[in-house]
This record gives sequence, C-alpha cells and structure tokens, in this order.
Amino acid sequence: MYITITAQKLSGAFNQSVADFVNYLEKENNEKEAELQEHFFNQYEDQIAPQQVISEIDSNTKKLKKVEPKFYSITVNPSSYELKRLQNNSEDLKKYTRALMQDYVKAFNREINNKPITIDAIKYFAKIEHTRTFKGTDKQVLENQPYASKILKLKNEIRKINSGEQTRNIQLLENKINKLESNAPHKQNGKRIVQGMQKQGSQSHIHIIVSRKDNTNSYSLSPGSKYKASEVTLNGKIVKRGFDRDSFFKNAEQTFDTTFQYKRNYVETYNARKTFIKNPKIYFSALLELPTNERAVAFKLLSKSGVPVTSIPTNQVQLVLKAFKKLKQLTEVAIQSSSIGI
Repeated sequence: MYITITAQKLSGAFNQSVADFVNYLEKENNEKEAELQEHFFNQYEDQIAPQQVISEIDSNTKKLKKVEPKFYSITVNPSSYELKRLQNNSEDLKKYTRALMQDYVKAFNREINNKPITIDAIKYFAKIEHTRTFKGTDKQVLENQPYASKILKLKNEIRKINSGEQTRNIQLLENKINKLESNAPHKQNGKRIVQGMQKQGSQSHIHIIVSRKDNTNSYSLSPGSKYKASEVTLNGKIVKRGFDRDSFFKNAEQTFDTTFQYKRNYVETYNARKTFIKNPKIYFSALLELPTNERAVAFKLLSKSGVPVTSIPTNQVQLVLKAFKKLKQLTEVAIQSSSIGI
C-alpha cells in the first residue's frame, strides 16, 4: 500500500479551482460506455456528478487566502498482492475508502464545538481508477530514452529519404531501428515501454479530494500541519491542533488488513518503510530475522520490485561490512512503489 497526501498546487499556471483536477480524474470515463464508468462518491452518496464536486469544493473556501491550499489530494495505491484479496475492485475499494476516511478524521488533534472531529465534519469526494500509464519520470521510460532518441533520429532520416532529401539504404536504417527496439531494456508485451503506454496488470487505485475547510465552511482542517498534536492559545482559548500522519498511515494499513483478511508481510508494512528510511541496516537485520517462510515471501516481494536479493547480506558480520549504498538506492525505489510500504 502506498498512500500520499498532497496539497493543492497553487504556483505558476495552476488554477485556484479544483476543476482541472476533477476533469483529469474523468479521463477514464471518456473512453467507457455509460454503464462502465466510475463516478465520484463520498461517505454516503454514490454517482456524484463532477460539476457537484467542483461546486462544493470551490465554494467551501471561506477566509482562505490565495496562497493557501483549498483542498488536499489523497492517493491510495494498493499493491497487486493487496488487490488480489478483493472480490470486486470497485465496490471493495469504495468500502475501504469509507473506512479509510474514518481513520483520516481520527488522525486530527482537533475539536469542533468541544467534540472530536467526526466523518460528518469533513467534505470529501473520491474516485476509483483502474488504469495507469507510464510517465516520463518512470524508470522504464527514462532508461529506454537513449534508444528512443536514436530510433527517432533514424526515422527522421528515413523520412528525408522518402521525401528525396537524402539517398541512403532504407532497409539498413530499418534494421538498425529493429535492433534498437530489441535491445531496449524495458518492454511490455514485446514492445518498448514509452511514455503514455498503459501499464499491464491490475492497476486499481483511489483518488480522494478533501476540502481544507470543514463541512460548515468554518474550520480549517489541514493534514499538512507540521504538528502531530499540540495546543495553542487563540483569543484567550486553548485550541488543539495537528494531524498525526503516522497514526493515519498505520491505521489505514490495519483497516485494509482487517477488512479483507490480508496477511501483511514485514516489507509491506509502514513501520518497515520508516525503519528503512531511518536505518537500512536495522531494516535488513529485521528482514533476516524473520521466520523462514516469511523471509522467503519478503525476498520474493523485494525481487519483484527490482531489488537484487542475492546481494542482501546473510549474517551479522556481512551486515556490518557490506556496502549498502547501491542496495539502498534500489530498495528505496522499490519501497516507494505501489508494491511495498505506505
């Protein structure tokens, strides 16, 4: 499980409205028949129109400055292993989203009218997507780029030959193109991976738009707060503040496991990810101390994420002496993917 919380982008050409983001999330529906489309939903309603989402989020911004985010985006990316536990991706992910947002409100160290924040205090809309495409920043696209550049150059030369600007052997150039296509390091279904290509396999994930203001448009609720839990005096009153991301991520993970009876391996846990970031040696030490069956599954998960498990040290002496730099770099990429960690 990989979950991110991102504030609305306000710099440059980004709009103050949520409209662009909502329209972006409608992209899958543009290619589907009406009965197959995924609609926005919230805690109690299904099939919410995009226009309603835009209207309610844009109008719920009282007293917020232009430089302050009006909404936050939560993206929830279950791994392929987690998705296998679902019976119906759309309905099960809706169910999980509604449980997840209960965890979200519990992570706030805030009170409204002297009462803890409840699910009814927030305004959110969610959308499930089932496909992903390769981006220009993806490892596969970046490592294929040198081949793509050479192929483009050769195709331009063929174009010039066909237009009479050059006289060369087209077949020779086409053979070079075929060789480059064959040698490109990353392929999918036999084709070189390029930006915009749809990723294969189950890619279901959740996008959640949460208003910065509460449902009454009176209180600011920011998951971007730098405080986990603190108190401050405002107008003579003690006010609680803060959002505990650690608590939210851990509970989100536990909620999934409980809801779908998922047995989470060590390398998939939020605590493991935090340990890796803080001290990779402790992370790998804990990995080696797992029971044999769990360790085998952990190595399988790491291997499928691109980590060379044969280079992981097998005893404590090696653990201290072995250089972790390259392994740490590779594991860091994997652990931030949708396959490992939150």
